[in-house]
Amino acid sequence: MNPEKNPEKTHVEDIDRSLYDFRNEDKDSYRITAGLSPEIVEEISREKDDPEWMRRLRLKSLEIYNRTEMVPWGPEIDGLNMDNIATYVKPNTKMNADWEEVPEEIKDTFERLGIPQAERESLAGVGAQYDSELVYHNVKKEVAEQGVVYSDLESAMKGPFGEMIEQHFMKLVPPTDHKFAALHGAVWSGGSFVYVPPGVSVEIPLQSYFRLNAPGAGQFEHTLIIVDEGAELHFIEGCSAPKYNVANLHAGCVELYVGKRAKLRYSTIENWSKNMYNLNTKRARVEEGGVVEWVSGSFGSHVSYLYPMSILAGRSARCEFTGVTFAGKGQNLDTGCKVVHSAPDTRSVVNTRSISKDGGISTFRSAVVIGKEAKNAKSSVSCQSLMVDDISRSDTIPAIDVLTNDADVGHEAKIGRISDDEIFYLMSRGLSEDDARATIVSGFAGNVSKELPLEYAVEMNNLIRLEMKGSIG
Repeated sequence: MNPEKNPEKTHVEDIDRSLYDFRNEDKDSYRITAGLSPEIVEEISREKDDPEWMRRLRLKSLEIYNRTEMVPWGPEIDGLNMDNIATYVKPNTKMNADWEEVPEEIKDTFERLGIPQAERESLAGVGAQYDSELVYHNVKKEVAEQGVVYSDLESAMKGPFGEMIEQHFMKLVPPTDHKFAALHGAVWSGGSFVYVPPGVSVEIPLQSYFRLNAPGAGQFEHTLIIVDEGAELHFIEGCSAPKYNVANLHAGCVELYVGKRAKLRYSTIENWSKNMYNLNTKRARVEEGGVVEWVSGSFGSHVSYLYPMSILAGRSARCEFTGVTFAGKGQNLDTGCKVVHSAPDTRSVVNTRSISKDGGISTFRSAVVIGKEAKNAKSSVSCQSLMVDDISRSDTIPAIDVLTNDADVGHEAKIGRISDDEIFYLMSRGLSEDDARATIVSGFAGNVSKELPLEYAVEMNNLIRLEMKGSIG
């Protein structure tokens, strides 16, 4: 092997970040005036051709946003100034169901991220959002023939499922939930609608991918998924953005409705750039005998507030949450989950890993509420943290509220560091020190990667390798 042709990558700048950090000029897009006002919200509503109920919801949400205080806990977000954020940026294209009709520059973005290839090889349907709008949406014929609806939310809202959407939109996450839920209600744009009819099992996953290209902009997509009685679905969400020297904001919303004896797995790999404020809200309601499974990998953003919540509303409803968070230099990631047991015989299992490196701060918050009607409920929470050096920080903040005497609740937390003996052993087997550390961290995060389809597990392990080399963002 010629060492000049295959040089050892020893410096940060040698590592290829181009897979995620490329950007396009947004010269062909329509960009709304930065800031937040009733006039801007009305302009977005006109641009979207909203039905009247949605226009009223947007304006009401803005009122709630203006009077709601920021929570008194969590990382500082002083660097986020809404007066400088453009809440709506429209690419110069309509949504297409034919990949070849997507404009070349935008198509190239998603092709470099592997979206069309993933669709051809392993997905039942794909939605691709670029800035504030869906630019591509398609579902395989055999899936559509089962009665499965997978559409951009805005089109679905004006079609046969409009009444269903009105009944469910921002009912799980109302604008009064917190300040950025209200912001989302006012300026949301894009996102997907999925409906799986009773008894239908979608054998291969659906995926939405969100790419924020514009600097100084926000992305506020809304995902609404309804899995009806006895149905099954696996939905995958991917996110990325190039790095800019100005703040970007992501304040999306995910609402999941899981019917009786239905099952939904919701997987997310987030790789936002490190100028991103990720203030996302995700929530599921699970009916009798239903199951929701969350699989979450968080690798990017400057600051994150992210706590997916599951409401176990029916007898024997179940929730499993499996997550990994990687906080590197300049990152303060405040993540976790919440489970509310509201019915008898409900079960929840939470299993998370957090990794901090180069002064990164990782905080895990969990909240388990066992209602007085949740007799024979069981919940288990396990949080393990790995600090790669002595300048990073990891915190665990659990909250448990049990309102019945007939429940079984447990919480376990562990914090550790990579041992020199492990590094020495792997280096003695021929690995470099960086590769040895990356291998240990990948194994530590295996609880998430083993739950993902192969190609997404590979992507996650690649992100860990890049983070360990110090090359992301």
